[in-house]
Amino acid sequence: MNIERIRQPFIKKFPGDFSGNLIQRNTPKVLFATISPAGFDHPKLIAFNKTLSEEIGLGAFEEKDLDFLVGNRLPENIQTYATAYAGHQFGNWAGQLGDGRAILAGEIENDLGKKTELQWKGAGATPYSRHADGRAVLRSSVREYLMSEAMYHLGVPTTRALSLAFTGEDVIRDIMYNGNPQLEKGAVVIRTAESFLRFGHFELMSAQGEYKTLQELVDFTIENYFPEVTSSGIQRYKDFFENVCTRTANLAVEWFRVGFVHGVMNTDNMSILGLTIDYGPYSMMDEYDLNFTPNTTDLPGRRYAFGKQGQIAQWNLWQLANALHPLIKDEKFLEDTLNHFGTRFWKSHDTMLCAKFGFDELLKDDEDFFTNWQGLMQELQLDYTLFFNYLEKSTSTADVKDFFNRVSYSLLNDEKLKKLEDFLTTYNSRLSLNTVSREQSLAIMKKTNPKFTLRNYLLYECIEEISIGKTSMLEKLTDALENPYEERHPEFSAKRPNSYDDITGCSTLSCSS
Repeated sequence: MNIERIRQPFIKKFPGDFSGNLIQRNTPKVLFATISPAGFDHPKLIAFNKTLSEEIGLGAFEEKDLDFLVGNRLPENIQTYATAYAGHQFGNWAGQLGDGRAILAGEIENDLGKKTELQWKGAGATPYSRHADGRAVLRSSVREYLMSEAMYHLGVPTTRALSLAFTGEDVIRDIMYNGNPQLEKGAVVIRTAESFLRFGHFELMSAQGEYKTLQELVDFTIENYFPEVTSSGIQRYKDFFENVCTRTANLAVEWFRVGFVHGVMNTDNMSILGLTIDYGPYSMMDEYDLNFTPNTTDLPGRRYAFGKQGQIAQWNLWQLANALHPLIKDEKFLEDTLNHFGTRFWKSHDTMLCAKFGFDELLKDDEDFFTNWQGLMQELQLDYTLFFNYLEKSTSTADVKDFFNRVSYSLLNDEKLKKLEDFLTTYNSRLSLNTVSREQSLAIMKKTNPKFTLRNYLLYECIEEISIGKTSMLEKLTDALENPYEERHPEFSAKRPNSYDDITGCSTLSCSS
Protein backbone atom coordinates (compact mmCIF):
# COMPACT_ATOMS: atom_id res chain seq x y z
CA MET A 1 0.00 0.00 0.00
CA ASN A 2 1.14 3.52 -0.68
CA ILE A 3 0.58 4.91 2.81
CA GLU A 4 2.70 7.97 2.03
CA ARG A 5 -0.32 9.24 0.08
CA ILE A 6 -2.09 9.63 3.41
CA ARG A 7 -2.07 13.23 4.56
CA GLN A 8 -3.05 15.32 7.53
CA PRO A 9 -6.83 15.83 7.74
CA PHE A 10 -8.56 18.85 9.27
CA ILE A 11 -6.55 18.88 12.53
CA LYS A 12 -4.92 22.29 11.94
CA LYS A 13 -8.17 24.10 11.22
CA PHE A 14 -9.56 23.88 14.75
CA PRO A 15 -8.34 24.34 18.34
CA GLY A 16 -6.78 21.20 19.75
CA ASP A 17 -4.61 19.69 22.45
CA PHE A 18 -1.11 18.78 21.25
CA SER A 19 0.13 17.33 24.55
CA GLY A 20 -0.12 13.71 23.45
CA ASN A 21 -0.99 12.84 27.04
CA LEU A 22 -2.69 9.50 27.68
CA ILE A 23 -4.34 10.65 30.92
CA GLN A 24 -8.10 10.42 30.65
CA ARG A 25 -9.40 13.95 31.05
CA ASN A 26 -11.68 16.72 29.85
CA THR A 27 -10.24 18.88 27.08
CA PRO A 28 -12.44 21.98 27.13
CA LYS A 29 -12.63 24.28 24.12
CA VAL A 30 -10.83 21.88 21.78
CA LEU A 31 -12.02 19.46 19.14
CA PHE A 32 -9.16 16.98 19.29
CA ALA A 33 -6.19 15.68 21.24
CA THR A 34 -3.07 14.31 19.56
CA ILE A 35 -2.28 10.74 20.48
CA SER A 36 -0.30 7.85 18.98
CA PRO A 37 -1.48 4.25 18.61
CA ALA A 38 -0.31 1.88 21.33
CA GLY A 39 1.61 -0.44 19.02
CA PHE A 40 1.51 -4.23 19.08
CA ASP A 41 4.39 -6.72 19.01
CA HIS A 42 2.73 -9.75 17.42
CA PRO A 43 -0.04 -8.67 15.04
CA LYS A 44 -1.57 -11.04 12.52
CA LEU A 45 -3.77 -10.12 9.57
CA ILE A 46 -7.24 -11.69 9.50
CA ALA A 47 -8.83 -9.90 6.54
CA PHE A 48 -7.96 -7.14 4.09
CA ASN A 49 -10.41 -5.37 1.80
CA LYS A 50 -8.49 -5.29 -1.49
CA THR A 51 -11.27 -3.65 -3.48
CA LEU A 52 -11.72 -0.81 -1.00
CA SER A 53 -7.97 -0.25 -0.79
CA GLU A 54 -7.78 0.21 -4.53
CA GLU A 55 -10.85 2.45 -4.57
CA ILE A 56 -9.55 4.92 -2.00
CA GLY A 57 -6.06 5.09 -3.52
CA LEU A 58 -3.95 2.94 -1.17
CA GLY A 59 -3.27 0.17 -3.67
CA ALA A 60 -2.32 -3.45 -3.10
CA PHE A 61 -1.36 -4.93 0.27
CA GLU A 62 2.20 -6.03 1.02
CA GLU A 63 3.42 -7.87 4.12
CA LYS A 64 5.14 -4.75 5.48
CA ASP A 65 1.79 -2.94 5.46
CA LEU A 66 0.57 -4.94 8.45
CA ASP A 67 2.49 -2.57 10.71
CA PHE A 68 0.40 0.33 9.43
CA LEU A 69 -2.86 -1.59 9.73
CA VAL A 70 -2.34 -2.00 13.49
CA GLY A 71 -0.78 1.43 14.06
CA ASN A 72 2.86 0.34 14.42
CA ARG A 73 4.02 2.39 11.43
CA LEU A 74 2.73 5.84 10.52
CA PRO A 75 2.96 7.85 7.30
CA GLU A 76 5.45 10.70 7.31
CA ASN A 77 4.26 14.16 8.43
CA ILE A 78 1.12 12.77 10.07
CA GLN A 79 0.04 13.60 13.60
CA THR A 80 -2.63 11.11 14.64
CA TYR A 81 -5.36 12.22 16.99
CA ALA A 82 -8.67 11.48 18.68
CA THR A 83 -11.60 13.88 18.56
CA ALA A 84 -13.76 15.24 21.35
CA TYR A 85 -17.52 15.36 21.09
CA ALA A 86 -20.53 15.41 23.39
CA GLY A 87 -23.82 13.58 23.28
CA HIS A 88 -27.14 12.46 24.63
CA GLN A 89 -26.97 8.81 25.70
CA PHE A 90 -30.26 6.95 26.20
CA GLY A 91 -32.00 10.33 26.30
CA ASN A 92 -29.74 11.95 28.89
CA TRP A 93 -27.07 14.61 28.41
CA ALA A 94 -23.70 12.95 28.95
CA GLY A 95 -21.46 16.00 28.53
CA GLN A 96 -18.05 15.66 26.92
CA LEU A 97 -17.31 12.31 25.33
CA GLY A 98 -14.88 11.49 22.53
CA ASP A 99 -13.05 8.83 20.55
CA GLY A 100 -12.34 6.39 23.34
CA ARG A 101 -10.85 3.64 21.20
CA ALA A 102 -10.65 5.32 17.80
CA ILE A 103 -7.61 7.21 16.48
CA LEU A 104 -7.68 9.08 13.17
CA ALA A 105 -4.84 7.92 10.93
CA GLY A 106 -5.27 10.58 8.25
CA GLU A 107 -6.94 11.30 4.94
CA ILE A 108 -6.25 9.97 1.45
CA GLU A 109 -7.36 11.24 -1.94
CA ASN A 110 -7.71 8.85 -4.87
CA ASP A 111 -7.00 9.64 -8.51
CA LEU A 112 -10.59 10.84 -9.02
CA GLY A 113 -10.27 13.42 -6.25
CA LYS A 114 -12.42 11.56 -3.70
CA LYS A 115 -11.18 11.98 -0.13
CA THR A 116 -11.45 9.29 2.54
CA GLU A 117 -10.57 9.37 6.22
CA LEU A 118 -8.95 6.33 7.86
CA GLN A 119 -9.36 5.51 11.53
CA TRP A 120 -7.98 2.75 13.75
CA LYS A 121 -10.47 1.24 16.17
CA GLY A 122 -8.94 -0.64 19.07
CA ALA A 123 -5.40 0.73 18.77
CA GLY A 124 -5.10 2.02 22.33
CA ALA A 125 -6.32 4.51 24.89
CA THR A 126 -6.98 8.19 24.19
CA PRO A 127 -7.74 11.11 26.49
CA TYR A 128 -11.42 10.26 25.92
CA SER A 129 -11.28 6.59 26.95
CA ARG A 130 -12.85 7.34 30.34
CA HIS A 131 -10.47 5.03 32.23
CA ALA A 132 -10.89 2.22 29.71
CA ASP A 133 -8.01 0.65 27.78
CA GLY A 134 -8.92 1.77 24.25
CA ARG A 135 -8.57 -1.79 22.96
CA ALA A 136 -11.11 -3.81 20.99
CA VAL A 137 -11.85 -7.52 21.18
CA LEU A 138 -12.10 -9.93 18.30
CA ARG A 139 -15.88 -10.36 18.42
CA SER A 140 -16.69 -6.63 18.20
CA SER A 141 -14.03 -6.11 15.54
CA VAL A 142 -15.31 -8.93 13.32
CA ARG A 143 -18.84 -7.61 13.73
CA GLU A 144 -17.83 -4.10 12.64
CA TYR A 145 -15.65 -5.28 9.75
CA LEU A 146 -18.25 -7.58 8.24
CA MET A 147 -21.42 -5.60 8.93
CA SER A 148 -20.15 -2.27 7.67
CA GLU A 149 -19.22 -3.97 4.40
CA ALA A 150 -22.53 -5.84 4.33
CA MET A 151 -24.43 -2.57 4.68
CA TYR A 152 -22.39 -0.98 1.91
CA HIS A 153 -23.25 -3.76 -0.52
CA LEU A 154 -26.90 -3.61 0.54
CA GLY A 155 -26.86 0.01 -0.58
CA VAL A 156 -27.18 1.54 2.89
CA PRO A 157 -25.05 4.66 3.66
CA THR A 158 -22.28 3.52 6.00
CA THR A 159 -18.71 3.70 7.14
CA ARG A 160 -16.60 0.92 5.63
CA ALA A 161 -13.81 -1.41 6.75
CA LEU A 162 -10.35 -1.72 5.25
CA SER A 163 -8.71 -4.33 7.47
CA LEU A 164 -9.09 -6.63 10.45
CA ALA A 165 -6.11 -7.91 12.43
CA PHE A 166 -5.26 -9.68 15.66
CA THR A 167 -3.16 -7.52 17.97
CA GLY A 168 -1.45 -10.52 19.55
CA GLU A 169 -2.57 -9.55 23.04
CA ASP A 170 -5.50 -10.51 25.25
CA VAL A 171 -8.04 -8.01 26.55
CA ILE A 172 -10.24 -8.34 29.65
CA ARG A 173 -13.95 -7.78 29.04
CA ASP A 174 -17.16 -8.37 30.99
CA ILE A 175 -19.42 -8.97 27.99
CA MET A 176 -22.74 -8.77 29.87
CA TYR A 177 -21.60 -6.38 32.64
CA ASN A 178 -22.54 -9.00 35.24
CA GLY A 179 -19.30 -9.37 37.15
CA ASN A 180 -17.78 -12.12 35.00
CA PRO A 181 -14.80 -10.59 33.17
CA GLN A 182 -12.82 -12.87 30.89
CA LEU A 183 -9.73 -12.68 28.70
CA GLU A 184 -10.51 -12.29 25.00
CA LYS A 185 -8.39 -11.98 21.89
CA GLY A 186 -7.62 -8.36 20.96
CA ALA A 187 -8.07 -6.98 17.46
CA VAL A 188 -7.85 -3.75 15.45
CA VAL A 189 -10.05 -2.59 12.60
CA ILE A 190 -9.27 0.21 10.18
CA ARG A 191 -12.53 1.81 9.20
CA THR A 192 -13.03 4.44 6.54
CA ALA A 193 -15.52 7.19 5.79
CA GLU A 194 -15.78 10.43 3.90
CA SER A 195 -15.89 11.94 7.39
CA PHE A 196 -16.39 10.70 10.95
CA LEU A 197 -18.07 13.95 12.09
CA ARG A 198 -21.00 13.31 14.41
CA PHE A 199 -23.91 15.26 15.85
CA GLY A 200 -21.88 15.25 19.06
CA HIS A 201 -19.05 17.35 17.60
CA PHE A 202 -21.48 20.20 17.05
CA GLU A 203 -23.20 19.63 20.40
CA LEU A 204 -19.87 19.96 22.22
CA MET A 205 -18.93 23.33 20.76
CA SER A 206 -22.43 24.70 21.32
CA ALA A 207 -22.64 23.44 24.91
CA GLN A 208 -19.31 25.08 25.69
CA GLY A 209 -20.40 28.38 24.16
CA GLU A 210 -17.68 28.15 21.51
CA TYR A 211 -19.91 29.65 18.83
CA LYS A 212 -17.09 30.91 16.61
CA THR A 213 -15.57 27.44 16.45
CA LEU A 214 -19.06 25.99 15.94
CA GLN A 215 -19.57 28.28 12.95
CA GLU A 216 -16.16 27.37 11.53
CA LEU A 217 -16.95 23.67 11.95
CA VAL A 218 -20.31 24.02 10.16
CA ASP A 219 -18.71 26.05 7.38
CA PHE A 220 -15.98 23.42 7.00
CA THR A 221 -18.59 20.64 6.89
CA ILE A 222 -20.68 22.40 4.25
CA GLU A 223 -17.68 23.23 2.07
CA ASN A 224 -16.35 19.67 2.14
CA TYR A 225 -19.39 17.41 2.42
CA PHE A 226 -22.56 19.30 1.42
CA PRO A 227 -22.07 20.62 -2.14
CA GLU A 228 -25.86 20.93 -2.45
CA VAL A 229 -25.77 23.85 0.03
CA THR A 230 -24.95 26.93 -2.06
CA SER A 231 -26.72 29.72 -0.14
CA SER A 232 -25.10 32.28 2.13
CA GLY A 233 -25.72 33.96 5.48
CA ILE A 234 -28.14 32.38 7.93
CA GLN A 235 -29.94 30.66 5.05
CA ARG A 236 -26.75 28.64 4.53
CA TYR A 237 -27.10 27.11 8.00
CA LYS A 238 -30.83 26.52 7.53
CA ASP A 239 -30.19 24.66 4.30
CA PHE A 240 -27.45 22.67 6.00
CA PHE A 241 -29.80 21.58 8.78
CA GLU A 242 -32.54 20.62 6.32
CA ASN A 243 -30.06 18.50 4.38
CA VAL A 244 -28.88 16.75 7.54
CA CYS A 245 -32.55 16.00 8.33
CA THR A 246 -33.07 14.58 4.85
CA ARG A 247 -29.96 12.39 4.98
CA THR A 248 -30.86 11.14 8.46
CA ALA A 249 -34.42 10.30 7.42
CA ASN A 250 -33.20 8.49 4.32
CA LEU A 251 -30.76 6.48 6.44
CA ALA A 252 -33.46 5.35 8.87
CA VAL A 253 -35.72 4.32 5.98
CA GLU A 254 -32.89 2.23 4.56
CA TRP A 255 -32.48 0.54 7.96
CA PHE A 256 -36.17 -0.38 7.84
CA ARG A 257 -35.81 -1.65 4.28
CA VAL A 258 -33.14 -4.21 5.10
CA GLY A 259 -34.23 -4.94 8.69
CA PHE A 260 -31.29 -3.37 10.52
CA VAL A 261 -31.53 -2.36 14.17
CA HIS A 262 -28.69 -0.07 15.29
CA GLY A 263 -29.24 -0.71 18.99
CA VAL A 264 -27.64 2.46 20.41
CA MET A 265 -28.77 5.59 18.57
CA ASN A 266 -27.19 8.07 20.96
CA THR A 267 -26.50 11.48 19.41
CA ASP A 268 -22.76 10.78 19.60
CA ASN A 269 -23.38 7.75 17.37
CA MET A 270 -25.14 9.80 14.67
CA SER A 271 -23.14 10.74 11.58
CA ILE A 272 -23.63 14.31 10.35
CA LEU A 273 -23.37 12.89 6.81
CA GLY A 274 -26.18 10.39 7.35
CA LEU A 275 -23.95 7.30 7.51
CA THR A 276 -24.41 4.20 9.65
CA ILE A 277 -21.65 4.51 12.22
CA ASP A 278 -20.50 2.67 15.36
CA TYR A 279 -21.49 -0.96 14.93
CA GLY A 280 -22.00 -2.15 18.49
CA PRO A 281 -25.05 -4.07 19.78
CA TYR A 282 -26.77 -4.07 16.37
CA SER A 283 -28.75 -6.85 14.76
CA MET A 284 -30.38 -7.73 11.50
CA MET A 285 -34.01 -8.67 11.96
CA ASP A 286 -34.91 -12.36 12.19
CA GLU A 287 -38.58 -12.64 13.21
CA TYR A 288 -40.33 -9.34 12.61
CA ASP A 289 -40.93 -7.35 15.79
CA LEU A 290 -41.32 -3.57 15.96
CA ASN A 291 -40.38 -3.74 19.65
CA PHE A 292 -37.16 -5.69 19.13
CA THR A 293 -33.93 -4.28 20.51
CA PRO A 294 -30.70 -6.29 20.35
CA ASN A 295 -29.09 -4.22 23.11
CA THR A 296 -29.42 -5.55 26.65
CA THR A 297 -28.44 -2.08 27.92
CA ASP A 298 -31.60 -0.78 26.22
CA LEU A 299 -33.86 -2.93 28.40
CA PRO A 300 -36.50 -2.66 29.69
CA GLY A 301 -37.38 0.67 28.04
CA ARG A 302 -36.49 -0.40 24.48
CA ARG A 303 -35.75 3.19 23.50
CA TYR A 304 -33.82 2.06 20.42
CA ALA A 305 -36.18 -0.71 19.27
CA PHE A 306 -36.57 -1.41 15.55
CA GLY A 307 -39.91 0.36 15.20
CA LYS A 308 -38.73 3.49 17.05
CA GLN A 309 -35.72 4.30 14.88
CA GLY A 310 -37.51 7.00 12.88
CA GLN A 311 -38.82 8.60 16.07
CA ILE A 312 -35.36 8.55 17.67
CA ALA A 313 -33.79 10.01 14.54
CA GLN A 314 -36.19 12.94 14.91
CA TRP A 315 -35.41 13.28 18.64
CA ASN A 316 -31.70 13.34 17.88
CA LEU A 317 -32.25 16.01 15.25
CA TRP A 318 -33.99 18.14 17.89
CA GLN A 319 -30.78 18.00 19.91
CA LEU A 320 -28.76 18.99 16.84
CA ALA A 321 -31.21 21.84 16.24
CA ASN A 322 -30.55 23.10 19.77
CA ALA A 323 -26.81 22.97 19.08
CA LEU A 324 -27.14 24.90 15.81
CA HIS A 325 -29.58 27.48 17.16
CA PRO A 326 -26.82 30.03 17.92
CA LEU A 327 -26.11 30.10 14.16
CA ILE A 328 -29.65 29.77 12.78
CA LYS A 329 -31.42 31.96 15.39
CA ASP A 330 -34.86 31.05 14.09
CA GLU A 331 -36.91 28.90 16.47
CA LYS A 332 -39.92 28.75 14.16
CA PHE A 333 -37.86 27.44 11.25
CA LEU A 334 -36.30 24.75 13.41
CA GLU A 335 -39.63 23.74 14.93
CA ASP A 336 -41.41 23.66 11.56
CA THR A 337 -38.60 21.63 9.98
CA LEU A 338 -38.66 19.06 12.76
CA ASN A 339 -42.44 18.95 13.10
CA HIS A 340 -42.65 18.04 9.40
CA PHE A 341 -39.93 15.42 9.72
CA GLY A 342 -42.38 12.67 10.70
CA THR A 343 -44.67 13.31 7.74
CA ARG A 344 -41.81 13.21 5.27
CA PHE A 345 -40.21 10.21 6.95
CA TRP A 346 -43.35 8.05 6.94
CA LYS A 347 -44.18 8.91 3.34
CA SER A 348 -40.67 7.82 2.37
CA HIS A 349 -41.00 4.73 4.58
CA ASP A 350 -44.30 3.70 2.97
CA THR A 351 -42.92 4.31 -0.51
CA MET A 352 -40.08 1.98 0.42
CA LEU A 353 -42.57 -0.67 1.59
CA CYS A 354 -44.38 -0.35 -1.73
CA ALA A 355 -41.15 -1.34 -3.46
CA LYS A 356 -40.67 -4.30 -1.12
CA PHE A 357 -44.13 -5.57 -2.06
CA GLY A 358 -43.67 -4.79 -5.76
CA PHE A 359 -46.23 -1.99 -5.89
CA ASP A 360 -45.46 0.63 -8.52
CA GLU A 361 -46.96 3.52 -6.53
CA LEU A 362 -48.33 4.36 -3.10
CA LEU A 363 -52.14 4.28 -2.96
CA LYS A 364 -54.52 5.80 -0.41
CA ASP A 365 -55.41 2.49 1.28
CA ASP A 366 -51.85 1.17 1.46
CA GLU A 367 -51.33 2.50 4.98
CA ASP A 368 -54.06 0.12 6.22
CA PHE A 369 -52.52 -2.71 4.18
CA PHE A 370 -49.11 -2.12 5.78
CA THR A 371 -50.58 -1.90 9.29
CA ASN A 372 -52.39 -5.22 8.84
CA TRP A 373 -49.24 -6.78 7.41
CA GLN A 374 -47.19 -5.64 10.43
CA GLY A 375 -49.73 -7.22 12.78
CA LEU A 376 -49.61 -10.46 10.81
CA MET A 377 -45.80 -10.51 10.84
CA GLN A 378 -45.64 -10.12 14.61
CA GLU A 379 -48.48 -12.50 15.44
CA LEU A 380 -47.16 -15.28 13.23
CA GLN A 381 -43.49 -14.53 14.05
CA LEU A 382 -42.51 -14.36 10.40
CA ASP A 383 -38.90 -13.91 9.33
CA TYR A 384 -38.48 -10.45 7.79
CA THR A 385 -36.00 -11.26 5.00
CA LEU A 386 -37.38 -14.69 4.17
CA PHE A 387 -40.96 -13.43 4.04
CA PHE A 388 -40.22 -11.16 1.09
CA ASN A 389 -37.97 -13.75 -0.56
CA TYR A 390 -40.81 -16.28 -0.60
CA LEU A 391 -43.37 -13.63 -1.51
CA GLU A 392 -41.39 -13.13 -4.73
CA LYS A 393 -41.48 -16.84 -5.47
CA SER A 394 -45.15 -17.53 -4.85
CA THR A 395 -48.29 -15.55 -4.13
CA SER A 396 -50.54 -18.56 -4.64
CA THR A 397 -52.61 -19.73 -1.69
CA ALA A 398 -52.01 -23.33 -2.80
CA ASP A 399 -48.53 -23.48 -1.24
CA VAL A 400 -49.30 -21.39 1.84
CA LYS A 401 -48.38 -24.24 4.23
CA ASP A 402 -44.89 -24.50 2.77
CA PHE A 403 -44.62 -20.70 2.86
CA PHE A 404 -45.51 -20.67 6.56
CA ASN A 405 -43.10 -23.45 7.52
CA ARG A 406 -40.20 -21.78 5.76
CA VAL A 407 -40.64 -18.30 7.24
CA SER A 408 -42.38 -18.64 10.63
CA TYR A 409 -40.73 -19.16 14.02
CA SER A 410 -44.06 -20.26 15.53
CA LEU A 411 -45.87 -23.59 15.40
CA LEU A 412 -48.30 -24.11 12.56
CA ASN A 413 -52.04 -24.38 13.24
CA ASP A 414 -55.21 -23.93 11.17
CA GLU A 415 -55.91 -20.42 12.49
CA LYS A 416 -52.47 -19.13 11.58
CA LEU A 417 -52.59 -20.83 8.22
CA LYS A 418 -55.92 -19.16 7.47
CA LYS A 419 -54.55 -15.73 8.42
CA LEU A 420 -51.58 -16.11 6.10
CA GLU A 421 -53.82 -17.42 3.33
CA ASP A 422 -56.16 -14.43 3.72
CA PHE A 423 -53.23 -12.06 3.59
CA LEU A 424 -51.92 -13.59 0.37
CA THR A 425 -55.40 -13.20 -1.15
CA THR A 426 -55.47 -9.54 -0.12
CA TYR A 427 -51.96 -9.08 -1.47
CA ASN A 428 -52.92 -10.53 -4.85
CA SER A 429 -55.86 -8.15 -4.99
CA ARG A 430 -53.58 -5.21 -4.24
CA LEU A 431 -51.09 -6.37 -6.90
CA SER A 432 -53.88 -6.26 -9.47
CA LEU A 433 -54.02 -2.47 -9.01
CA ASN A 434 -50.49 -2.08 -10.35
CA THR A 435 -50.08 -0.33 -13.68
CA VAL A 436 -46.99 -2.43 -14.46
CA SER A 437 -46.67 -6.11 -15.37
CA ARG A 438 -45.94 -8.84 -12.84
CA GLU A 439 -42.45 -9.15 -14.34
CA GLN A 440 -41.82 -5.46 -13.72
CA SER A 441 -43.25 -5.79 -10.22
CA LEU A 442 -40.88 -8.67 -9.47
CA ALA A 443 -37.95 -6.64 -10.77
CA ILE A 444 -38.81 -3.91 -8.25
CA MET A 445 -38.94 -6.47 -5.45
CA LYS A 446 -35.69 -8.17 -6.40
CA LYS A 447 -33.65 -4.96 -6.28
CA THR A 448 -35.29 -3.89 -3.01
CA ASN A 449 -35.33 -7.11 -0.99
CA PRO A 450 -31.96 -8.72 -0.16
CA LYS A 451 -31.60 -12.49 -0.42
CA PHE A 452 -28.86 -12.40 2.22
CA THR A 453 -28.56 -10.44 5.43
CA LEU A 454 -25.77 -10.89 7.97
CA ARG A 455 -27.60 -12.40 10.91
CA ASN A 456 -26.15 -12.48 14.41
CA TYR A 457 -25.95 -16.25 14.58
CA LEU A 458 -23.83 -16.31 11.41
CA LEU A 459 -21.52 -13.68 12.88
CA TYR A 460 -21.32 -15.73 16.06
CA GLU A 461 -20.27 -18.84 14.13
CA CYS A 462 -17.73 -16.84 12.15
CA ILE A 463 -16.19 -15.31 15.28
CA GLU A 464 -15.92 -18.74 16.88
CA GLU A 465 -14.08 -20.08 13.80
CA ILE A 466 -11.69 -17.14 13.51
CA SER A 467 -10.80 -17.44 17.20
CA ILE A 468 -9.40 -20.92 16.51
CA GLY A 469 -7.61 -19.89 13.32
CA LYS A 470 -10.16 -20.89 10.67
CA THR A 471 -11.36 -18.53 7.94
CA SER A 472 -13.66 -20.62 5.72
CA MET A 473 -16.80 -19.11 7.26
CA LEU A 474 -15.33 -15.61 6.91
CA GLU A 475 -14.67 -16.21 3.22
CA LYS A 476 -18.17 -17.54 2.55
CA LEU A 477 -19.84 -14.72 4.45
CA THR A 478 -17.73 -12.16 2.60
CA ASP A 479 -18.85 -13.59 -0.73
CA ALA A 480 -22.47 -13.61 0.40
CA LEU A 481 -22.47 -10.07 1.77
CA GLU A 482 -20.80 -8.72 -1.37
CA ASN A 483 -23.70 -10.16 -3.42
CA PRO A 484 -26.71 -9.73 -1.13
CA TYR A 485 -29.33 -9.64 -3.89
CA GLU A 486 -28.23 -13.01 -5.26
CA GLU A 487 -28.76 -16.47 -3.77
CA ARG A 488 -25.08 -17.38 -3.76
CA HIS A 489 -25.21 -19.38 -0.53
CA PRO A 490 -28.61 -21.02 -0.02
CA GLU A 491 -27.44 -22.44 3.32
CA PHE A 492 -27.65 -18.89 4.70
CA SER A 493 -31.21 -18.37 3.42
CA ALA A 494 -32.90 -20.04 6.35
CA LYS A 495 -34.42 -19.19 9.71
CA ARG A 496 -32.18 -18.76 12.74
CA PRO A 497 -31.71 -22.19 14.37
CA ASN A 498 -33.46 -22.59 17.74
CA SER A 499 -30.15 -23.55 19.31
CA TYR A 500 -29.05 -19.89 19.09
CA ASP A 501 -32.06 -18.42 20.87
CA ASP A 502 -30.33 -17.83 24.21
CA ILE A 503 -26.64 -17.64 23.32
CA THR A 504 -24.80 -14.67 24.84
CA GLY A 505 -23.17 -12.64 22.09
CA CYS A 506 -25.65 -13.98 19.54
CA SER A 507 -29.26 -13.38 20.55
CA THR A 508 -28.32 -11.08 23.42
CA LEU A 509 -25.75 -8.31 23.05
CA SER A 510 -24.45 -5.50 25.19
CA CYS A 511 -22.69 -2.24 24.40
CA SER A 512 -19.51 -4.28 24.91
CA SER A 513 -20.41 -6.38 21.89
